Amino acid sequence: MANRETIAIVPYGAVTPAVIGAARATVAATFGCGGVELPARTIPAEAVDPTRRQCSSRVLLADLLTCVPSDARCALGVTAADLFLPPLTFVFGEAQLAGRAAVVSTCRLREESYLRPPDLSLFDARLRKEIVHELGHAFGLVHCDDRDCVMWQSATLGDTDAKGAELCFSCRASLRSHGPG
Repeated sequence: MANRETIAIVPYGAVTPAVIGAARATVAATFGCGGVELPARTIPAEAVDPTRRQCSSRVLLADLLTCVPSDARCALGVTAADLFLPPLTFVFGEAQLAGRAAVVSTCRLREESYLRPPDLSLFDARLRKEIVHELGHAFGLVHCDDRDCVMWQSATLGDTDAKGAELCFSCRASLRSHGPG
């Protein structure tokens, strides 16, 4: 089962095996933790805003907290649903700062969402950045001033594409002092 060096990966709705595989690989490569996939969960009805046609990232985080194994470091929810967090129009993900839950959406990371041809390599890079970014928050990291750091804030997809895929020296040092283990 899980342990303190494990991150529980929780699919919400239909999430492809490739996305789960990328999450596992990212968790291992960046945080040195194992990733264990839990059974898929249905998006809670209260998360869905029918007017917006989006899901509340806050409601998903609250639901995620109900299924984090007690011996896991935290849980990472992954969904294809479009997420929002008022007053923002959308978010790529959200996490509890220094908490036990983070959620990432694949919806706006895909080129197809912008009526462009699929680009799996670009999607994979974006997904990995957002996973590291949100788990970084769960491990206590805040937004970084270094535009090359993955903890740089992404308000747009262009921000995600422009920032680096790795933690900067300062963020790595901070992670070591109060990180995942």
